[in-house]
Amino acid sequence: MLVKVQINGEKHEADVEPRLLLVHLIRDVFRLTGTHIGCDTTHCGACTVLLDGRPVKSCTVFGIQAHNREIMTVEGLEQDGKLHPLQEGFMEEHGLQCGYCTPGMLMTSYAFLRKHPRSTEDEIRQAISGNLCRCTGYVNIVKAIQYAAAKLQNGGA
Repeated sequence: MLVKVQINGEKHEADVEPRLLLVHLIRDVFRLTGTHIGCDTTHCGACTVLLDGRPVKSCTVFGIQAHNREIMTVEGLEQDGKLHPLQEGFMEEHGLQCGYCTPGMLMTSYAFLRKHPRSTEDEIRQAISGNLCRCTGYVNIVKAIQYAAAKLQNGGA
């Protein structure tokens, strides 16, 4: 089945099996490996991408469901060689930890901050509650998102 999608502003198409999951379409067919595969059950959120601007866990969406739609992956955050404030925040506030959950955390946070730029710590924690970090915790991840929110409010990217 022919699937046409736009990923990070670029058009892609491929003939795929209808049962191919979106995460595999992105990683294996289009070779954008920033999106991680974690649990395959939607528990961890490592595979989160934006589908028409809304975060989805791509391990439970078929690739054909993305036909003629826009996808944003973690690779789409960086613009012209400049990191997005969220990416900067994860570096500056040590939110990366092992880094496996980071792409999903970034995409979930990106969608959240677009709708809630002046959020509280509790709101941030609620927003990322569908993304699991199996390292040491969420303190630095929350600080990283707060860093990005402050920078975005001050006109950064």
